[in-house]
Amino acid sequence: MKRTVEDRFGHVRVRGEVSGFKRHASGHCYLTLKDERACIDGVIWKGTAAAMRFRPEDGIEVIATGKLTTYPGRSKYQIVIDRLELAGQGALMALLDQRRRAFAAEGLFDEARKVPLPFLPRTIGVVTSPTGAVIRDILHRLADRCPTRVILWPVAVQGEGAAAQVAKAIAGFDAIAGGGTLPRPDLLIVARGGGSIEDLWAFNEEAVVRAIAACRIPTISAVGHETDTTLADFVADRRAPTPSAAAEMAVPVRAELVAYVRELGARTGRCANRYQERARERFGHVARRLPAREALLGPQRQKLDDLADRLPRALSRRLAIARGDLAHAGGALRPRLLAEQVARGQLRVERAGRELDRGAAEAVRRARGQLETLARLLPSLHPDRPLALGYARVTRRDETTVTKADAAKTAGALRLHFADGEVEVRVDGGGRTQYASAAAKTAPEQPSLL
Repeated sequence: MKRTVEDRFGHVRVRGEVSGFKRHASGHCYLTLKDERACIDGVIWKGTAAAMRFRPEDGIEVIATGKLTTYPGRSKYQIVIDRLELAGQGALMALLDQRRRAFAAEGLFDEARKVPLPFLPRTIGVVTSPTGAVIRDILHRLADRCPTRVILWPVAVQGEGAAAQVAKAIAGFDAIAGGGTLPRPDLLIVARGGGSIEDLWAFNEEAVVRAIAACRIPTISAVGHETDTTLADFVADRRAPTPSAAAEMAVPVRAELVAYVRELGARTGRCANRYQERARERFGHVARRLPAREALLGPQRQKLDDLADRLPRALSRRLAIARGDLAHAGGALRPRLLAEQVARGQLRVERAGRELDRGAAEAVRRARGQLETLARLLPSLHPDRPLALGYARVTRRDETTVTKADAAKTAGALRLHFADGEVEVRVDGGGRTQYASAAAKTAPEQPSLL
């Protein structure tokens, strides 16, 4: 049966929709082609799968070219696919539009998430093929405009595995840490030359789109020519129509920068000269308004000379006046006059002493009268005076007076003072008193203070 099928259907072309596509760990691919009436299993061997220009996905319509064979292990027939192509340009564009709308719905194409390009990057990372004309064009344009360091990550830009290599290169550049032996790029350029939509399909794959979206380094997409558009162009921070245009976007023209810096230097010099000239003009105006130095210092010098001439005469006159004052005062200093002044001072002292004695005697007399008055009042103010009227004074044993009932309850032992003696009592916890002892005591007579 196997020989019959293979001999009779040695070469066939089948058009159908891909369903159940699966890539095995061995590299072989398995799928099912179906239409509205029937289906047939298909297999793509590893070598053929690596040469395909796009990756099959469920739901797309393709044309498979191969030969029929049988698989005895499952008693089924299948097609061994040698070539797989999309069923027309419209199908591929429909798939591209479907992916574009899905990524746009996620916000991967939003302008808000895009970052501006650095003005003058020190290091530029390039993801492209090392053998094509793209890298030469980029290096040539960079050398013409502004030479800078370029790090190339070589990748395949079409065919099986190209999308994975491009995504890995972008993620690898983003993973470089700053300050290491390999400098971290300030800008990335993802580039490829022109081609058909199948040739550029690797840059429409989900892995590449998500790698560019996750990259923290500003990225320029330069895939194809001006009319070519890929999903990488939408997600990148900037899109360049060609790889050469990407190089022009990446760096400014060095000659223009030098000319601009020179112009700034010239403008700075002109501003400085103009400021100096204006300052010199203002200084000249102020200087002309000021009088001459001789006009300012001449009167002061003349005044100084006049004072220098008058100073000796003034000193001589002051000395003569001082001598006259001394002679006048010396004539008044006679012994008889001093003796009279001493006698008058002694009389004043004696008079003050007599007045002091009279004042002191009067003060003593008034104090004695006040003391006698207090002495007469003292017996009536004695604390034991009310005892003769039937009152008692309560004290503790240390003779401190008790004036509160709560203090008496907590004192325990108390002493009651009467006019004719003392009584000691004890107070229990309920406030009741018990007689302890009595002793006659005569109140001491208040001594006279006179």
